[in-house]
Amino acid sequence: MKNKIMISVFLIAAAMFLAFSLAGADMLQSRLERDYGTSYQLQKFNQTLNPEAEKDVAPVVGIDGQAAQNAVEKYRKGFEKSSQTSTAYQFSIGSMGSK
Repeated sequence: MKNKIMISVFLIAAAMFLAFSLAGADMLQSRLERDYGTSYQLQKFNQTLNPEAEKDVAPVVGIDGQAAQNAVEKYRKGFEKSSQTSTAYQFSIGSMGSK
């Protein structure tokens, strides 16, 4: 009987130790670890103007297609490197020769 009580007490103590150590693991996290990713999610939420926009099937009204295409082409051309050769000028002021 004494052995059964000792085994029961040991099992209860082991279960309590396991429960407290698992609960304490969460308490050991820093504030940064607990809130990791929260600022990203808030920024994404705050930058969403209309979360229900995907349900609107009406065509977009605004700039016409040709003007949009011209704007995009002009934007893309801004990143191209120009292959134009620049002209170098050389000016001589005075003389450095012997007399």
